[in-house]
Amino acid sequence: MMEIKFGTSGWRAIIADDFTFANVRICTQAIADHLKSIGQTEGIVIGSDARFMSARFMEVAAEILAGNGIKAFLCIRDTPTPVISYEILRRKLAGGFNFTASHNPPEYQGLKFSPAWGGPALPETTSDIEKRANEIMKNGNVKRMPLEEAINKGLIEKINPMDTYLDELRRKINLDAIKAAKLKILVNPLYGTARGYLDRLLIEAGCDVTVMNDNLDPYFGNQPPEPSEAHIPDMIARMKQEHFDLGLATDGDADRFGVLGPNGKFYEPNQILGMLLDHLKSTRDWPGAAARSVATSHLVDAVARHHKIELIETAVGFKFLGDLIAHDKIIMGGEESAGMSIRGHVPEKDGIIACLLVAEMVATQKKPIAKILEDLYAKVGTYLTRRVNFRLSEAEKAKAIANMKNDPKEVAGFKVQKVVRVDGTKCILENDAWVLVRFSGTEPVVRFYAEARDEATLDKLCSKGEAFVKGI
Repeated sequence: MMEIKFGTSGWRAIIADDFTFANVRICTQAIADHLKSIGQTEGIVIGSDARFMSARFMEVAAEILAGNGIKAFLCIRDTPTPVISYEILRRKLAGGFNFTASHNPPEYQGLKFSPAWGGPALPETTSDIEKRANEIMKNGNVKRMPLEEAINKGLIEKINPMDTYLDELRRKINLDAIKAAKLKILVNPLYGTARGYLDRLLIEAGCDVTVMNDNLDPYFGNQPPEPSEAHIPDMIARMKQEHFDLGLATDGDADRFGVLGPNGKFYEPNQILGMLLDHLKSTRDWPGAAARSVATSHLVDAVARHHKIELIETAVGFKFLGDLIAHDKIIMGGEESAGMSIRGHVPEKDGIIACLLVAEMVATQKKPIAKILEDLYAKVGTYLTRRVNFRLSEAEKAKAIANMKNDPKEVAGFKVQKVVRVDGTKCILENDAWVLVRFSGTEPVVRFYAEARDEATLDKLCSKGEAFVKGI
C-alpha cells in the first residue's frame, strides 16, 4: 500500500487502486484528528463531483466523522468546489470535503479538504493530515458510526446548498446589465457540477442559452473534464456553426473556466484574467491589490499599473491567492491554469463566477470579446505566453535542478535582469520577457513557461527552452 500524499488540492489517486473505501476512512480519520487537535469540530460539509462511486465515498467519510462526534452535512447532489467553500463560510463550519479529481481523467478520484477559512488547505495543514494518515495506516485506529445510526442521532444531515449560493452570485453579478445585452451563449459544464448553476443564472438574466454536455456522466464524454482548447473540440465546432456571442465552459468541479468567442476562438486564461481585472477596476469601487501566481501572465501586472494598484506575486497553488482574498487584501486573484476569485467572494477558485463576470464584461462594454482584448492591448501592451513540458531522465533532471540553483546570466541570447525564486526559477529578461522553470515533484518532467511582447521573441525563448533547462 502506497503512502497517502496530500498535494496542492488534497489527495488524488486511481479509483480501486489507491483510492479505496479503506483509504478514505483513514484520510477522514486523519482530518478528524487534525480538527480535534486544533479545537475545530463545528461540522463538515461533504460534496462530490460526478465521478464513479462519489455518493458512496461521501457516506463513508460521513460515518467516520460521526464516529468522531463531528456532524456531517451531506450534499444531495454533486456540488461545485466553490459552493462547498461558500457553505463552510455561511454555516461557520470546521471545514469541507469535496470528493473530486477536478479536471483529471475519469479513473481518478480525489479528496479535497478545505478548512474553516474556506480556501484550499495550506501546507502546514496538509502536512499534518498526511502525517496522521500514514500513522493511522500502520495502527488502524479508525472510529466509525454506521450511516443510519448517525442520521438518527443527528450527526448526518442532508442539504442542498444550490439556492443560497445562487443568491450570493445574484448579489455580486450585474444581471441587469447582462439582461440588456440579450447575449446568445453556449454553456458547457463538461458533464460536471456546474449543471444547473451557470445556465440557470444566464437564462434568468435574459440570455439566449444553449447548454451542451449537461447530463450526469462519470466518464465525462470520454474526455478529461478540462475547459482547455484541446479538450472542447465539440464546443468549438458548435461555436463556429451556430453564431453564438460567447461560449462559457467549466471543469468537472466547476472551479476552472474556459471562454470562447464567436467563431470558436479560444481565449487563454491569462488573457481573460487581464480583461477581468480591467473590468472590475472599471465597474467596482473596491480597494486592494491584484494578485497572480508566479506562472501567470504579466498582462495582469500591466493592468494593475494602468489602474495604479499594487501587484502581488505568489507561489503556484490557489491557496496562496485564496489566503489574500480571505483577508480582503486583493480585488482579484488569478492563475494561468484558469482559476480566479474576487474580493468578498469565496477564497477558492470559482469557474462559475468567472464565466458570469465574462458575460457581464461583454454586456457592459457592448462590444465583442475580441474587441475588448484588442482595446486592452492598445491600452497596456501585448503579452504573449506559452507553456512547454519537457520529459527528462532522472540524471538530466538532477543536473537541471543543480543548474537552476546558479543564477542564469542569459536565456536564448537575452540578458537576465533579475532572478525570482518564489516558486521555481523565474528569469526576468529585457523587453518585458520572462521564463519560468518548475520541476514536477512526482515525475521527471519540467514545466517551462515563457512570455514576450512579440511572437518572434516567444518562439526563440521556447525553441531554446529545453537546452536552457538542461544547461547545454
